[in-house]
This record gives sequence, structure tokens and C-alpha cells, in this order.
Amino acid sequence: MLALAAIGVIYFAVQGGEWGTFDLVRQRTRLARVHHELDSLKHELDSLKKYKAMVESDPVTQERIAREEFGMVKGNKELLYRFTEPAPGDTAKKARRP
Repeated sequence: MLALAAIGVIYFAVQGGEWGTFDLVRQRTRLARVHHELDSLKHELDSLKKYKAMVESDPVTQERIAREEFGMVKGNKELLYRFTEPAPGDTAKKARRP
């Protein structure tokens, strides 16, 4: 009985209480994961700051965005339009046909 009580005391000392050994291991793993995510977010933030600076001050980037996002052209360049057939599952265009 005394040996069983000693084993119970040792088990409680290692695993018992509010935070057991397994809880501490899980917390360390989670902390490592959070640090990794934080590093990734810092890297992404740095990239976005660099991109913001380019958008605000770099004329080449501004021209590229104007072309790609807004369809603008520079000077007397030609405008090209591409017409495609409607997709087979496009119901909005089928409704307009007589």
C-alpha cells in the first residue's frame, strides 16, 4: 500500500496539478509554431511595405498597374480587343439570345 501511495505521489508530482508535463510539451510546440508564423508575417509585411513604396514612387510600377488593372494605355498606342465565344455554361448570355 505504501509503494502504491509513493507511485501516486510521484505521478502527481510529474503529471498532476494545473500544468502537467504533456501540457508543457504541447505549449512549447505551439510556441515554436507561433514564432514561425510570426516570422512569416514579418517577411510578408516587409514585402508589402516595399511594394507600397514602389506603387507610390516608381513610375514603371504605376504604369504596369494602370495597364493591368484599369486597361489604360500610354500615349498613342493602339487598343486591342479580344472577343471570345461564351462559355457553354454561361446562362446570362443565353438569356439575351432570341
